[in-house]
Amino acid sequence: MIGRALVVDDDRHILEVVTFRLQSLGLEVTATGDPSKALQALRKERFDLALFDLRMTPMDGIELMVEALDIIPTLPVLIMTAHGTIENAVQAMQRGAFDYIVKPFRGDELTTRVQRALADRRLARNLERLQAIGRLLSSTGRLETILEAIVQTTLEATEAEGCAILLAGEKGEGLRAMASHGATPLPSERLHATAAQAMAKKESVSQEHEAGVTLAAPLMVEQEAVGALVVELSRRYPPSQEERELLQVFASHAAVAVRNAQELSRLRSGALAALGRMTAQVAHDLKNPLGGLKLYSLTLEKRLKARRDAKGQELAQKIAMAVDHLSDTVTEITTFARPREIHPSAMKVHLLLDECLQLVADRIEMKQIEVARHYDEDVPVALVDARELKRAFLNLIINGIEAMEEGGSLGVTARWEKEAGEIEITIADTGKGMGAALRERIFEPFFTTKENGTGLGMAIAKSVIDLHGGRIEVESQIGRGTSVRVRLPMKERNG
Repeated sequence: MIGRALVVDDDRHILEVVTFRLQSLGLEVTATGDPSKALQALRKERFDLALFDLRMTPMDGIELMVEALDIIPTLPVLIMTAHGTIENAVQAMQRGAFDYIVKPFRGDELTTRVQRALADRRLARNLERLQAIGRLLSSTGRLETILEAIVQTTLEATEAEGCAILLAGEKGEGLRAMASHGATPLPSERLHATAAQAMAKKESVSQEHEAGVTLAAPLMVEQEAVGALVVELSRRYPPSQEERELLQVFASHAAVAVRNAQELSRLRSGALAALGRMTAQVAHDLKNPLGGLKLYSLTLEKRLKARRDAKGQELAQKIAMAVDHLSDTVTEITTFARPREIHPSAMKVHLLLDECLQLVADRIEMKQIEVARHYDEDVPVALVDARELKRAFLNLIINGIEAMEEGGSLGVTARWEKEAGEIEITIADTGKGMGAALRERIFEPFFTTKENGTGLGMAIAKSVIDLHGGRIEVESQIGRGTSVRVRLPMKERNG
């Protein structure tokens, strides 16, 4: 089906002829001789084309067209009449008709006018879609959001069964689906094979198979193919040149999004490196004075205790706690600024999670939080830097605890995804959650919504996961909590 058409004519014979012609073009047709029923259909359903007879009662074709355009402003309307005059044609066009056609139809005249109207409709819709993507490119820097929108738009524009954007991984890791939509699960092997071929040729390619056609267009950034936009079409004939060009346009928008994300990442890396060096120096200068303040506060507490000055002793303890908080902040800053190297060793990931939960047991007890642990038995021993990974997990768990009021639930799971060769760790809370705008910024260093936070916890966690070649994903809904998913690529160890 290439679209839906609405035909209104009080001559039953003409109605049957036009319906047959349009169906032979692949259009789904709604036909009626009643203008009021036509208006009801327009309010309930989407149409790509309308053909109205000029002379009808109680509402003529032009009056019907005016009301139809109020409902669907971009609807192309063809006015049909057996009493064609220049005046009628001019009046119809002035009131908004796409074209005017005289009955009886001559040769392929009806087919030609209909195809031209449909082409105009497709062009208008695709321009709207491209403008929407352009607005999205200028309004957000979140790559995942933009790629999801491009996939959805491509799916609508091509009427495909499925669509996906695949990007090349770093260090030859192969293609990875960054966004996908479809009525049924997409065939991974076929998508990857067609995408790889399009990237190698640096042009759109198609592969015919039993279920239809797979079409792919490369994402070109600085003359290099960084991925591909792939669609699954459920038909047996090859895609047209127009369809190939349209897919390439959407692929170009995706490439712009990828390039912008890369540029933003480089800019942030440079700025953060400079900021890291500066903060590391400041933190270094604070470390020794803080050590002295801690010693003085402890000495003061002992003297006040000896004098049985309870209020003074309590004040000294508060000073010591404040110094500890500042020391922790300094440690976080120096940890973030220090160039990291990981030192992998064999470790069961769930043991690190248990250690982290033990370290925050007092906080869990204080807030009466219920902890649900689930570790799959087949999770293998992994080669990880236990110290760094524990720091990352601890930050994620503390964030989950702090997001909840008393009586919340914290879920901690570890699963082995054998097919992907990944260990998946999920830390989920039932806290207040967050919106999309906040979610886009949570990995930015020094960004925080906490009154006493440094804004480095999530940045440190992400950098640790990155060093292990993994990924960290966050799903959150306001009022329903947050789920942080860590994926660590590994190989099973024998024995």
